[in-house]
Amino acid sequence: MLGALAAVPLVLATTGCAITRGGSDKKTPEQHRRDIDSNADATLSRLYEQVRGSRELTAKARGLLIFPSILAAGLVVGGEYGEGVLRAGGRSQAYYRAASGSFGFQAGAQSKAVVIVFLTQEALDKFRNSNGWTAGVDGSVALLKIGANGEVDTSTIKNDVAAFALTNAGLMYNLTIEGTKITRMDL
Repeated sequence: MLGALAAVPLVLATTGCAITRGGSDKKTPEQHRRDIDSNADATLSRLYEQVRGSRELTAKARGLLIFPSILAAGLVVGGEYGEGVLRAGGRSQAYYRAASGSFGFQAGAQSKAVVIVFLTQEALDKFRNSNGWTAGVDGSVALLKIGANGEVDTSTIKNDVAAFALTNAGLMYNLTIEGTKITRMDL
């Protein structure tokens, strides 16, 4: 966990993000929520445009956790950070942050969008009732793949929780979100 915390400033610095304290640049909680919601809408639109069958799958879901941008960077020690929104019943319910750290051969930075799909009420309730949820520990997450017909391969979903990951180039195939810690934000 110490590596994850140490990596967050590295992620922010290498991706050109700034942390402001006070001053006129500081967003109100309402502005912050609005920005996250707007970016989440854009992420879902992009997902529906790029992945056939994704709209139908998400419509059946009990909840969606949408992270419009998770920034990742590393040079031996790496980290990821992003903020997102939980939507259920077509409405924003709560706001979350995702963070993870890693150690090993790595160099570079990237941004990705992640949409976590809660397919059962039990999985959604378990997530909502947690004080901090870790993918792969508190819930097994299946990364959704595209079938030969270019659609979401729903026949391979065996878990109650599934995920899409998108980069600027489209759907990611080699992503893992195992070990990503997701905690609720006070917004």
